[in-house]
Amino acid sequence: MRKTKLVIIGNGMAGVKCVEEIIALKPVTYEIVIYGNEPRPNYNRIMLSKVLQGEHSLQDIIINDWSWYDKHGIRLCAGQTVNRVDTRAKYIETESGKREAYDILILATGSSPFVPPIPGIDKERVMSFRTIDDCTRMSEYSKEYRKAAVIGGGLLGLEAARGLLHLGMEAVVVHNAPYIMNRQLDHKAAAMLQQELEGQGMSFLLAKNTQKITGRSQAQGLLFTDGSRLEAQVVVVAVGIRPNVDLARRSGITTNRAIVVDDYMRTSVPDIYAVGECAEHRGISYGLVAPLYEQGKVLARTLCGQETPEYKGSIPYSQLKVSGVDVFSAGEISGEGMQTAIQTLDGIRGTYKKVLMQAGKVRGAILFGDTAEGTALLGLVQRGADVVELAPREGAQDPAEMAAAALSDQETVCACNNVTKAAIMKAIQEDGLQTADQVKERTKASGSCGGCRPMVAALVKHTHNLKNNDGDSAILQTKKKTEMPVCSCTELGHAGLKEALNHILASREGLVGVLDHSPAGTRQMDLTPIMQKLNWGSEHGCAVCRPAIRYYLQVSGHTTNEQETMSGQHSAVEERTILVPVDCATEHFHEARIRWDDHTPLSSYARDVGGLAIQLRGRWKDTAMPSLVNIGVAPGPGSLVSALVQDIGLLASPAGWELYAGGHAEHPVKEGRLLGVAETEQQAALLSTACLQWYRQTAWYDEPLWAWAERLGFMAIRETLLDDQLQKELAAFQHDERGLTSESEGRLYRETPFVQGKA
Repeated sequence: MRKTKLVIIGNGMAGVKCVEEIIALKPVTYEIVIYGNEPRPNYNRIMLSKVLQGEHSLQDIIINDWSWYDKHGIRLCAGQTVNRVDTRAKYIETESGKREAYDILILATGSSPFVPPIPGIDKERVMSFRTIDDCTRMSEYSKEYRKAAVIGGGLLGLEAARGLLHLGMEAVVVHNAPYIMNRQLDHKAAAMLQQELEGQGMSFLLAKNTQKITGRSQAQGLLFTDGSRLEAQVVVVAVGIRPNVDLARRSGITTNRAIVVDDYMRTSVPDIYAVGECAEHRGISYGLVAPLYEQGKVLARTLCGQETPEYKGSIPYSQLKVSGVDVFSAGEISGEGMQTAIQTLDGIRGTYKKVLMQAGKVRGAILFGDTAEGTALLGLVQRGADVVELAPREGAQDPAEMAAAALSDQETVCACNNVTKAAIMKAIQEDGLQTADQVKERTKASGSCGGCRPMVAALVKHTHNLKNNDGDSAILQTKKKTEMPVCSCTELGHAGLKEALNHILASREGLVGVLDHSPAGTRQMDLTPIMQKLNWGSEHGCAVCRPAIRYYLQVSGHTTNEQETMSGQHSAVEERTILVPVDCATEHFHEARIRWDDHTPLSSYARDVGGLAIQLRGRWKDTAMPSLVNIGVAPGPGSLVSALVQDIGLLASPAGWELYAGGHAEHPVKEGRLLGVAETEQQAALLSTACLQWYRQTAWYDEPLWAWAERLGFMAIRETLLDDQLQKELAAFQHDERGLTSESEGRLYRETPFVQGKA
């Protein structure tokens, strides 16, 4: 049976990343052919400056060598430029006249250096900095010439200038703005960077506009609009990039600045997609690797027929090493209504930090010299977090390590290679890694642009310190050292707060006279004595910590022993008097929202979708959750409700019901993983209920279900919930807590056969 032929035009990072994802999902689905106009395999363009500076060789920056294409049956047509696409007959044609038919076509043509219309731009020894061949030309020029000018004071221009210095040339950076890297930095950070680069031998001419490149046939220098001149025998132009859209435009595909795509990377022509720097999504074309990789993943899942959340765009950020100096920038760093939330300068260490806010929300950040906090700050910018989350942590010995500790396990540390904090720490622990270089070899974290290396180094130190402090019995002190505070009122993180509350409630120490008897078997509690007991910085707390305390008190009435259960020693559910804060009735807690699809035509294995959804809604209505929970019930894969991107997704299947957990439809997009398969609606409700109850008892307040699943480990949760006894105990407790007094319903929970897992 003939495979579907998938042709990719472009052998760059975005297109090949998409191919890698397709191979991982469905390795035998497509016959894959890749056309690239460079005569070499896929390489990391971000690392070109490192090659120019002598830190790496060409082989070091190859992402996939020739053998990788052979191994996966991919035909690479290297050194061949495609100049036409016949969208009706569905074939492409190269400059040499070769034709290749396709079933599906991906345009990953990338971008080219933008060449400004400066007189003399076409003279000899005037060049761009974009490819391996450009590096070779610069190296050859350095053997004969000494004076070079770089037009452009952005990241690429600075890296080119640093490479020229390494080659022994004099390098002058010419920039039309009043300070360098003006799109990523403010004036202060730019001045610090300029001072550092001048110390390395670089020179700068700022607020200069080039009128022409002088010389007859070869570059001799620059003439500026103010009449001044600069002698230069080599001129490197690095003022930006331009998406390669000519091929698409000639072929009748809709283009604007780049190739226009929708949220699934589809172009205006059926069976043709675009991804990477050549694609324009919602009016934006990205030139950074992280958004391009996100696009590639969405496209791969689309082509493999798997449900996937649409691509909604990305928050631009840069975490880079500019000529040996660590620099980080994220979000909006200027604009109307933008205010400074935090600004610190350490002249001795040469570090600078600035966080910007708008209407009380974190909107942008700049770090210079020490970028260890970059990943954590990026998360705040992406979420539009309240500025209260920027509260300083007193007593921190090492800011970098504290930032590493504060980072949530699911946060991506290395965007270039999609490596999370949890993956890095796991590698350090399991393989005994001692250095950031060893982590790079094992996980690829910091192996591309190198911008995340400070955080990787901090995680190495943090992981080893945690290991050395395992014997510390002072729970509160340990939590202070390793957790981000809940808010500025306390040094405790969520784990420390939860343990402290459990300790106080168990001992009743210091709470004499603050408990009032109330009807219905509950007791009301004032929060003030508890805050005093925990050395709260504010008498009445704040809008961040009060709901967290109330939630932990509410779920502490009935609980399982989390540590014993996760280690496999399942104990019966403990029952305690339920303690309800006195103002709990007026407090808004997160809830569970249930959606189901009763419009999609039902398949032959259709189940009682509405019945199961209504059953779950009745059980979870008005129940406090750590974070908003979205539950979706779908009659099949083609449903209007996507089960794979819900916190809890139930999908009808030939075997009964597939239950997925940990999905998320918004940024960061997460696909739910299979928790188990149930034969009946009753069994599906049982497993769903057990999962939600386990989440309620073990999650931190405001922790989404997907983040909880990554923190505890999905396989550990799965093994826990597929234990017959614990599954029934959790479901039975939820039944009792909700006050559902029907004996038959309670017996149903306790006697329903437990749900079998399916690997």
